[in-house]
Order: sequence, then C-alpha cells, then structure tokens
Amino acid sequence: MSEETQKDRTGLAPLRHLVPYIMRYRGHLLGALVFLFIAALTTLSLPLAVRSMIDNGFLNEDAVFVNQYFYALFAIAALLAISSSLRYYFVIWLGERVVADLRSDVFAHITTLSADFFDTARTGELVSRLTADTTQIKSAAGATASMALRNVVLIIGAIAGMIWSSPSLSLIVLAAIPLIVLPIFAFGRNVRKKSRFAQDELANATAFASESISSVKTLQAFTNETLTSTRFSDAIESSFSAARSSVAARATLTAFAIFMIFTSVIGVLWIGAGAVLEGTMTPGLLGQFLIFSVMAAGALGALSEVWGELSQAAGAAERLSELLATEPVIAVPTNPEALPEPARGELIFDHVAFAYPTRMDDPVVKDLSLAIKAGETVAVVGSSGAGKSTLFNLVLRYYDPTAGNITLDGVDIAHADPAALRNRIALVPQDTVIFATTARENIRFGRPDASDADVEKAAKLALAHDFISGMADGYDTTVGERGITLSGGQRQRMAIARAILKDAPLLLLDEATSALDAESEKLVQKALDGLMVDRTTVVIAHRLATVLKADRIVVMDAGTIVEEGTHAELVKRGGIYARLAKLQFETDFASVA
Repeated sequence: MSEETQKDRTGLAPLRHLVPYIMRYRGHLLGALVFLFIAALTTLSLPLAVRSMIDNGFLNEDAVFVNQYFYALFAIAALLAISSSLRYYFVIWLGERVVADLRSDVFAHITTLSADFFDTARTGELVSRLTADTTQIKSAAGATASMALRNVVLIIGAIAGMIWSSPSLSLIVLAAIPLIVLPIFAFGRNVRKKSRFAQDELANATAFASESISSVKTLQAFTNETLTSTRFSDAIESSFSAARSSVAARATLTAFAIFMIFTSVIGVLWIGAGAVLEGTMTPGLLGQFLIFSVMAAGALGALSEVWGELSQAAGAAERLSELLATEPVIAVPTNPEALPEPARGELIFDHVAFAYPTRMDDPVVKDLSLAIKAGETVAVVGSSGAGKSTLFNLVLRYYDPTAGNITLDGVDIAHADPAALRNRIALVPQDTVIFATTARENIRFGRPDASDADVEKAAKLALAHDFISGMADGYDTTVGERGITLSGGQRQRMAIARAILKDAPLLLLDEATSALDAESEKLVQKALDGLMVDRTTVVIAHRLATVLKADRIVVMDAGTIVEEGTHAELVKRGGIYARLAKLQFETDFASVA
C-alpha cells in the first residue's frame, strides 16, 4: 500500500470525496454558512449581555437598565431562532441533495463495471452501499458537518472571549485543551475503523438476505427456512457486535471529553470565585468568563460526539470511494473505431483464446477460429462446459479474449465503443430477465424510444400479443419481479419481442427453448423463425431438434471447434455430433412411444 493511500485511510480524509458534490450547490452552502455564523455570533453575544446586566444593573439596582437588557435578550433570542431555523433548512437540504446525487452516481457507475467485477461482487453488498452507506453519509454532508463547524466557531469565539475577559484564568482552560483534543483525534480513528467494520458486517448480512429472498421458493422446497433464518440471525448478530464495539468507542470518547472539559470549568470557577471574594474581579466579569468557558466546554464536548459521527461517515465514504474508483476492465477506447454503415452482421473469430479472470489457469476457449457470413444462421452445439456461452460473452464484449481477436463487419470489437457494438446485437438468453414493471415497458427495454404501436407490433411477431392482451390491464399489467406471474414460454416470447423491437443485425440465441414444454417450444420456435429472417444468427442449443434448419452447425468440445457442417454431413461423419444426435433423437422417440 502506497504512502498516499495509507494517508487517505486515516482520519476524515475519505470525506474529501464529498466536496465536489457539495460544491455543486454553492448557493445553499453559502446560505448555510451565513446563517451558521449569525447563529454562532448571536450565541457568543449572550455573555457580554449577562456581564453588563450584572455589573450595571443588579449591582447598581437599576431596574430600567435591567428591563432594557431583557428586551435586547428577547431580540437576540428571535434572531438566534430565525438564523438557526434557516441554517437547519439549508444544511438538511444540502445533505439530502448530496446523498441523492451520490446514490445516482454510484448506481450509474456500477452499471458501467465489467462482468469480471460482478463475478465476485454480491448484489446485497452493493445494495447496502447504495442505501446504508449513503444514509450514514447524509448526516455528515449536512447536519453533522454543520454542527461541527458551528462548534468550532463557538470554541474559537468563546476562547477569544475568555482571553479578553481574564487572560490568567484562560491559561487554565487552554492548558487542558490539548489533553482533550488529542485523545479525540486518536479515538476518532478507532471509531472510523470500527464503523467501517460494522458497515462491512451489515453489508454481508444484507447480501445474504438478498440472496435468500430471491431464492425463497428453493429454500422452502428444501424446508430450510429455519437454517436460513439462523444463518441470517448469526450475520445480524455479527453486525450488531461490530456496531456495539463502534458505539462503545464513541461512548468512551464522549465520557473522556466531558470529564476533562467540565473538570477544567469547575477549576476555573473555583479560582474565579476566590478572585471575586478578593475584589480583583467583578461578579459580572466572572459570570461572563464562566459562560464563555461553559460555551467552549459544551462546544468541545459536542465536537467529540460530532467527531465520532464524522468518523463513522468517513468509514462509509471510504467504502463508496473504493467502489467509485473501480475502473471497468472493458472501457471505451480513447479513439474508438466506428462500425461501418450499413451494418452487415459479419462475425469472425480469429485464433481466439480465453480464460475467466477467476480461473486464469483453466482456459475455456482455445485457439478458436470461426467465420460467420452476413445473414448466415450458425448453430453452436456441444456438451456443457464446452465453451458455447463463453462465445456470446466475448461477442458482447463482457470480457476480452486473452489471445486472438473478434471482428464485426471488419472492425476489431476491442477497438470499437462497447455501446455501439452492443447496439448492433440482439440477445435472447436462456435465463430470460423480466423486470418488475409492465409488459409494455419490458418489451420497450429493447428500444426505449419505441412507440406503443411498435411495441405491440413486436409482440405480435413474437406471438406474445394474445396472452398480453388477455392479462388484467393488457400491456399495462405489472408482471412481477423477474416476471413471476408469467410462464416460462411467456417470458421467452416477451424476450423475443424485445429482440424484435431492437431490430439488430446480429442475433444471439442462447438455449432459448431449452427449458420449455413441447407446446411452448413450438410457439417460441415459430417466433424465433420470424426473428431470424434477414439477419445473422448464432444459436446455442442443447436440443438438436431446434438447430436442424441452421445453415451450418459448429460442434465445440473442451473450448475448441472439433466438427463443422450441416446436420446431414455431421451425422454421416459419426463423430461427437452424431453421438449427441443419436442419443437425443432416440430418447425423444422413446418418450413419444
């Protein structure tokens, strides 16, 4: 770890990442500072009023003078109330606004990260960072930071007032400040470290809960409710223990600060009382000094608590800054090469090799070369683990090959803008992703600017219009999280409608009918046949009956192409494809019989 990184991990340094967000709203920041200083200066004027009232009013028994000062105090109270209210509004608005922007930026950044990041990241932990961590920061960016600055102003003003009132007594208070402040900084680092650990433990618990809820039917099917609940309770207890440790550190810091602060105030009061009895100090001056010292003590005590809160926020900011600092491996080239117009859909793999980042010693694709002509339909078959789906991951540039290159319409996709590349590809995955919104918006995900008429046209071509129209609210029916209210065939047809709406020149079909019953498969295959017209299509399929119409069939084994040809040609060769075809078709005929 570099010296600069190590320095950034101490104190409140991670909070500096919030400065650009705060500076976006200079008007509100200025308003908060102005009313903060007005409130602080108004508070600092009270000791002066008390001294004058005691020495010139009480001791001289001047009732008119006392009444005038009370009128003045009412005016000061009104000014303090108004300035405090406006300060509160500006700082809370600023905190809410900064956190809203931060959440948006973090989420937007997460969506740009490469697939290798999500190979190891857990969804629940990312959600925790978006929610719990940003909530922790919200108070720091607003109320807590404001209170810290207010207390700093009060401390400086009160110390100046004490020195002006009695330099000799001030020395006693000033001598105690280093004994108070230095431990506060030391405890603050400990609090930030413990808070960071507590937030990590909470993220772990959130990740486990997210995973369990998304798989609730599976855990219920295996009657593992008690086991899962116990594991979550253990995770929550671990999070609680970490939070308790953080709270204990803050409580210790607060107790130490309060004891040291008010011990020094009591000592000053004792010495000052003797000075009043000796006649070397007026009662009003002692009262003024005492109020200043109490203000300084109270502000310093509050600062110790605020420092603990800021330290907690620094731990959260550190986690978020680490996430924002994560760079996508698949990035836009400095000078991206434009894909040619009009698009043809010609796809070429040239001696491609690849291993997943988490398993670099286990290549999934090995020296693979394949040329797919524009408008051609090529089926890729092979046993599980042969590397078929990896080809799609490489074409979509979720990952880059470790050797060789892939070109689309003559352009190396590594030199193109990933967004421009993916705009030319329509994907119908095996595990269809349906969002918890309406049927219309799910289809429109293929082309967000599509009209309602275009959406319905795509649905008709995908043979999805009838079942969508039959739902309670038709196209405006909410289909539930992951399309839970739809059947497998309905989800697939909606995904096909999404791909039709995108109208891309290159179509990737990943086992699109593998999990369907015979009737649903027939409907989906009919929709796919319409989708494949006049576009380059690459089909991955375990069920060979779905690829018989392909122009060419490519057989993969252990990451490389071992056979290539039409169905009839491959059957005659008696190789891997022939063995798979014999096994599947005999099984199908036996099941029919």
